Amino acid sequence: MKDMEYYVKTEPDVYSSIFKNRYQLLKNVLDEDVDQLNKYESVVIFATGSSSNAAYSAVPFMNNQLQIPVFVEEPSFSASYSKGINPNTLYIAISQGGHSYSTIHMVETIQQEKGTIYTLTSDLNSPIAKVSEHVIDMGMGIEEMPYVTLGYSSTILILDLLALEIAKKVKTSSDYEKNLAEIELIIDQMPKVIEHSEKWAKKYLEQIDYQTRIIFIGYGSGYGVSREGETKVTETVRMTAFGKELEEYMHGPYLGLHEDDQIVFIEPQGLLEERADKLKDFLKGHVPNVTTLYKNNRSELNGLDLVFNIDVNELLASLFMTIPIHLLSFKASQIRNINLNSSAFPEFDEITKSKI
Repeated sequence: MKDMEYYVKTEPDVYSSIFKNRYQLLKNVLDEDVDQLNKYESVVIFATGSSSNAAYSAVPFMNNQLQIPVFVEEPSFSASYSKGINPNTLYIAISQGGHSYSTIHMVETIQQEKGTIYTLTSDLNSPIAKVSEHVIDMGMGIEEMPYVTLGYSSTILILDLLALEIAKKVKTSSDYEKNLAEIELIIDQMPKVIEHSEKWAKKYLEQIDYQTRIIFIGYGSGYGVSREGETKVTETVRMTAFGKELEEYMHGPYLGLHEDDQIVFIEPQGLLEERADKLKDFLKGHVPNVTTLYKNNRSELNGLDLVFNIDVNELLASLFMTIPIHLLSFKASQIRNINLNSSAFPEFDEITKSKI
């Protein structure tokens, strides 16, 4: 039976396929006239759950490439409380499975108001694909597991490539070839990332009381990774987890620190690395379990730190830094004998109508 681990291990091949077929997958957007693409003053991405986490993981790179503001919004909140469609905004809706009620409703609303919205989904026969005027195929097939891993990662890659190709077309970026080469490097290194992540997850679960509260802290592209850590651990291990942005955690949440908390830093080694080091210095005086996932080499390491040794732009680090968290979540759920193929609350969707 296909499980989370199976889909993690397919990521190298799927990444490679998406990369090679990016022009065809993104054709609907890239075929827009250059003048129209230049008219966009901002990008708004509608997504929930892991799709939202993936969007946050891609936002820093998209912003850097497009040189315009990029926002992530909850579709239900926007539909209920944000009024007015901006014709100079490029809207993107993400629903990997294509059944999210709130995202489908947002697509219909924007289309009714004559806004431009592209829908990113893996199922071209899904409800959201059927109501969408502009569909982007994620190019990964259908993930037969509700606790998505492959879909989360593929969403980041698609969004990064979309920004990269639009930037090339409208000439807002001069580092196209460099970024392209770094994405290829990441794809080539993915099997090693998975191998090292498996070993790290096994070691972590052997040495840490994983059933205590876990807090993921990240910044830049690592912020979306920290959010995904919260989502996946909560969903699969069914215990308390939080995913915080670095500065957000430093402005209040640290006051709720418990001695037995697990702290995991997502460290893309970018603009705020020194700031993160100062927070770690504080935390190590109060909790014993502070672990860091590093993008590249680091001279001073703790016993459970993980180093990927991938020297790329910090804004692309989210393409691989979630893999150990996905594997940790899956392996912890197996230790606790949690059946991820069976819903914990089968009546939920029927009562709430959150999925169509």
